Amino acid sequence: MNNNGHLVYRLLLAVDIQGYSKRDTREQLLAQQHLSDALDSAAAGVGLDRARWDKQVGGDGELATLPEGVDPAPVAGDFVIRLAAALHGINHDPEAGAPLRVRLSLHHGTLTAGPFGPAGDAPIVVQRLLDAGPLRRLLVDEPGRDLAYVVSDSLYEDVVQTGFCALPPAGFQAIKVKAKGSAFRGHIFTGQVASEGGAGGPGDRPSARLSAGRTGARVYDFPALVPHQQHA
Repeated sequence: MNNNGHLVYRLLLAVDIQGYSKRDTREQLLAQQHLSDALDSAAAGVGLDRARWDKQVGGDGELATLPEGVDPAPVAGDFVIRLAAALHGINHDPEAGAPLRVRLSLHHGTLTAGPFGPAGDAPIVVQRLLDAGPLRRLLVDEPGRDLAYVVSDSLYEDVVQTGFCALPPAGFQAIKVKAKGSAFRGHIFTGQVASEGGAGGPGDRPSARLSAGRTGARVYDFPALVPHQQHA
């Protein structure tokens, strides 16, 4: 028991590679390197250094606790857009090997350091959302999607809905999952934005494209979204 520990409030990120166990050893190493490079690139693009993240790593992904004072809005929006763009580039490189398709979850909450990694409710929430069935099915149902992304209910309300996030609230769909006898609520970014809002709404951005087979809906193509400019 860590009697000297204390609670801190942090932004947490969990990421996982789809189909990792089906790769041979060389392919696993290549996938790890590509994901690390993509995360480094996305983090640097929003002014973050992954070397300062407190990471609990596994072969197919990691759970990261971001430093105190990190603005959650760029992470929930611009970082995700940049990560999807990096994955898109990797998956369109003929020498990159098997496609790298990734699940990503974000949450902010309380935790404390422990001998085997962070302890508390926040690490549990972000990992349960990462493993949520609807998030896994998104990659199965949409073979062309490089990234499946979910935020916790509290992060959606506190960050995404503020308008400071580069991804529009209407592009998310609410989910509820049960695991280990507990219920977890989150919001998956599907990119489907209703067009009823009229001109000037998120669905009218130049980067939006019509969804095939979905009359009156729009889909946001991650790489086509332009991240906000970072201010010094």
